[in-house]
Amino acid sequence: MSRDSDEARKGRRIALFIAAVGLFWILVTAIGSEYGWSQRTRALFDLAALAGFGAGLWMTYQLWRARQDDKGQD
Repeated sequence: MSRDSDEARKGRRIALFIAAVGLFWILVTAIGSEYGWSQRTRALFDLAALAGFGAGLWMTYQLWRARQDDKGQD
């Protein structure tokens, strides 16, 4: 399998991960508002979403660095 298709698959996986974190955050915010969760509980889920977005950013950076390394080998 070519390296380009492997990198494309990783990019799609990262995009789906970031979209899932965003959807999770929206749903938990709506559910917390509907059921009257405390601000502390909502903040916990906000921090979890922030950690998820940070992980997505880190994965994107790693993919970018891998592509930069591949350019140098051509």
